[in-house]
Order: sequence, then C-alpha cells, then structure tokens
Amino acid sequence: MTNLLPNWTQFTLKEKIGQMIVVRASGYLFDHQIRYPVWEASNPKLSHWLETLNLGGVILLGGSVAELLLRTQQLQQWSKTPLFIAADIEEGVGQRFSGATYFPPPMALGEIAKYDLALAIKYAYQMGEVTAKEALEIGINWILSPIVDINNNSNNPVINIRSFGDSPKVVSELTKAFIKGAKNHSALTTAKHFPGHGDTSNDSHLDLPVINHNNERLERIELVPFQAAINANVDSVMTAHLLINAWDKDNPATLSKTILTGKLREKLGFKGLIVTDALIMGGVAKFADSQEIAIKAVEAGADILLMPDDPEIAINAVYNAVETGRLTTERIDESLQRIWQAKQKLFNYQKDNSSIYQLSQKEDRDTVKNIIRDALKYSKDLSLKVNTETSKRNLIVVDDILNADFLDRQMPAFTIPNLLGYKLQLVDKNTLGNVLEDNQETLLQIFVRGNPFRGSAGFNETSKNYYHKIFKKSTVKSLIIYGSPYILDWFITEMNLDIPWVFSYGQMSESQGIACQKLFNLSASKLTKMSRNLGDVFI
Repeated sequence: MTNLLPNWTQFTLKEKIGQMIVVRASGYLFDHQIRYPVWEASNPKLSHWLETLNLGGVILLGGSVAELLLRTQQLQQWSKTPLFIAADIEEGVGQRFSGATYFPPPMALGEIAKYDLALAIKYAYQMGEVTAKEALEIGINWILSPIVDINNNSNNPVINIRSFGDSPKVVSELTKAFIKGAKNHSALTTAKHFPGHGDTSNDSHLDLPVINHNNERLERIELVPFQAAINANVDSVMTAHLLINAWDKDNPATLSKTILTGKLREKLGFKGLIVTDALIMGGVAKFADSQEIAIKAVEAGADILLMPDDPEIAINAVYNAVETGRLTTERIDESLQRIWQAKQKLFNYQKDNSSIYQLSQKEDRDTVKNIIRDALKYSKDLSLKVNTETSKRNLIVVDDILNADFLDRQMPAFTIPNLLGYKLQLVDKNTLGNVLEDNQETLLQIFVRGNPFRGSAGFNETSKNYYHKIFKKSTVKSLIIYGSPYILDWFITEMNLDIPWVFSYGQMSESQGIACQKLFNLSASKLTKMSRNLGDVFI
C-alpha cells in the first residue's frame, strides 16, 4: 500500500518547525514500563505532541521486536504526517530490541581488517544490510549508524569499541561497506559524530569535550571517513557536542555555523540531513538554555533537533526567532525540503511483504558467530588443564550488576564453567573489593566496555589495585575479557600474563560461548555431550 506524503508547503510555520523535531520515546507499549521517565513522555503526552505539534519523528529504546512492531504502528497512527522512527542500532537491531540480530561492536570488524580487509568489508556490508532489513520489518526507518569516528584515544569513554578502529583508511572502507549494504533497503543511514568524537577522553553526554588539533590534522584524520560516507551517499550526518578550537572557539560543533554549514555543507559537499546529537546531553545542555540551543542549532545549519528538553518550547523558540527576524522562513524551508526528500525515500514506495518472522535468520546468526571467531584474540598457550576434583571459582566482574543485561543464569559464561566444576561468584566494580581472598583456583571473566554516561573507558584505580593483588597470589589460572581491547592491553602490560587468556569484543551469549569453548579447548560435540541445554550459541 502506497503511503503518500502531504504537501509540506501547505503547513503553517509552526507545523514546519515541528517537522524538525525528533523526540525520545519508550519502545514499550505501556506507561508503567517506561524506564527513563525524565526523557520518555507518557502515552497521553506523546500522542498529544504527535497529534498537535506535527513532530517529524521519534527515537525509540526498549522492548522486544514483536512489541516494537506494534509500537511503531501505534506511533504512525497517532501522527497526521508519516514519522521518522529512529534508533541507535550501531550493533544491529538486537542491540536495542530483543529477538533481532545482535552484532559484535564495530571494532571487531576493525580487528579483522588488520589481517584481512576484504573479509572485514564483506562483514560490514552484511551488517549494514541485515540491520536495515530488520529495522524496516519492525517499523524503524532511520538507522542512527554507522559511527565513523576514529577511536585514536584509548581513554575515550564513549566512542571506544563503537568505532571501527583507529585507522582513517579502515574506518572509511568499513563505513562505505556498511552504507552500501544498508542501501539494499530503504532505511536511512547516519554518519556520526561530526566532525569526529574519537580523540576525546571525556563523554559529551556529561560534559563538553575540547579538541585542540589544528586544521591540517583534522582534515587528514577526523574528516576522512565523513567524506567517505558522503561519497557513499549517506542519508544523514549527526553532529557532535565538541568544542573544536581550530574552527570555532565559542560554540560547540552542534551550534556552530562555521562547522555545520562551512565545513560539512560547503567544504565536504553534504546535501542530506544534518541531525543534532541529543540536545539533552550535558555537552550542549550546559552551554545555554533550551530555547537558545534550539535556535543556535538551526542557525548553525541543523535540519533535525534530536531530543530537545521540551518539543513545545523548542518549536516556540524557533518560531519566535523567525518572527523577530533572527531566522528566516527560507532557512526553515531549506530544512523542510531536505526532510521531505528523505521521507519520500521512506514513504512513497510499495511496501513489501516482509515479516517479523524473518528476523534473526540462521544465516544472519552465522555471520555474527563468524565475526566473533574471526576477531577473537587469545594467548599462544591455551593448554588449560581443568581438575574436576578440586574447588574452583568462576569470578565474573561486570561494570554494574544492575545493568548487565547480557548475563542471566543460562548464559554460557555461567553454564560452561559450571559444567567443569567452577562455582559462580558475580561482582561489579562496587563490590569487587569484597571478594573473599582465598586460594581457590580462579577463572576470571571481565565484562568491561566504553558506554555513554559511564564517564570512564575502563578500570578505576581501585579495580586496578585489586587485580594487582589477586594476580600476586597466583590464584587466577585463566582469564577471559569481553568488550574493550584496551583492558586487555592493560592486563598484558601490567600483569605480565603467563596464563591462558581469551579476548572477545562482544559480550552477548554467542561471544561467551565461543570464548569459553576456545579457552577450555572444547569441541561442539563434547559440549553437546556435557549438556543438551546450551543451545547453539557456540556451535
């Protein structure tokens, strides 16, 4: 069924500005399920906004894919104008919405590219294709990926393994492959975070990072993958809340006309949608009040204001700026033309007969496992001898137990060691110091990766001191690290590792199964004989 767009030129000025706003909403259907009430409006408020403000779109988080299919249909029905429905699905739809394909972090592909760039490009293409296909099947039409930041700072707390790596060439090639794969379907793609968030040591969700590189360095390193994405016809570019002193000493990039219009539009030749990063983030929210932020973002060249503190306040602020002459109607119409060009790609087409039952197909899960295996790192000596007669401990350390949704009692990190006689002890960075100091043979499994709002790329000093202490006792006989390769580097440097170890970029069940299988030198047939309840996560 064809879903034709209305004529945007018939909108009132406020309705036009409404199309420039994308708000955050829960992916869950019911209000009592909302997990982030500060950011996610209740259903009555959200439906009121969509019905009266002519908002451009919604960004979703939370829920299963079956629930998302209903949720996205509900949201489209509430709105008189077809919506952008976006999601931060940098690691596949399954990263945010359970049931779909969940890929390892992009840096896993960068690891593979170190020895086989062609294979990494193949995987990036498949990742883009599967992500776009599955997104559309549940009603998501705007993929807020790929990340094209070059992570050349090991202390980066927010980009980290979300990046394809630290090489401009590799990041550019994998970026192009992801976009090319996604273009087999009609979902929009996004290159982020312009002009490059990779060389920062603080998190723009919390504060405003400052970059002091000169223009030559920025053009030689940071801008390279953005130009590659633009050349690959990426649909949108997301701004970064960064202060780039070489270009604009006064305004974050998100609010800088010099950067968004001068660099991105004019120098790099980008003609698609410019979308801000979330305007509730500390990196920009602390810069000015919400009305001024909205106006300055539009002045700078942004077409979409993502997650303003209050959409009505943002719309009124931009409207008043037009009424007083600070902004022009022509400037608003420029954004509407770009918004409509993107929406025409999404909505003026014959819907296919895709089905939610096509999600997470076997070939897609096989691709995930192949990426995990091909990116796996491990010590040369994996001849771990397990004495099933002695008392052994499976010490699992996570960043925050309350947010460790990659773990439950049936996950391989628990079940496989348990079959070999290891007793579970689960702690996080807050309780690590309370671990009993005994002489049990210990398998140490650490789940640490960079994530937004953490403010740290890995260990704190307390954790480091504990690991020095426990390794000094020589009770740790084997080690698995899931997530950040920079944590592995620290262990190799600081601990002089002479024990069997395995590193996996992913933290999901497939990564756990493959890592445990490798460490213990267990074949799939042997594991199957040991337990029929482990599923196919490692086979």
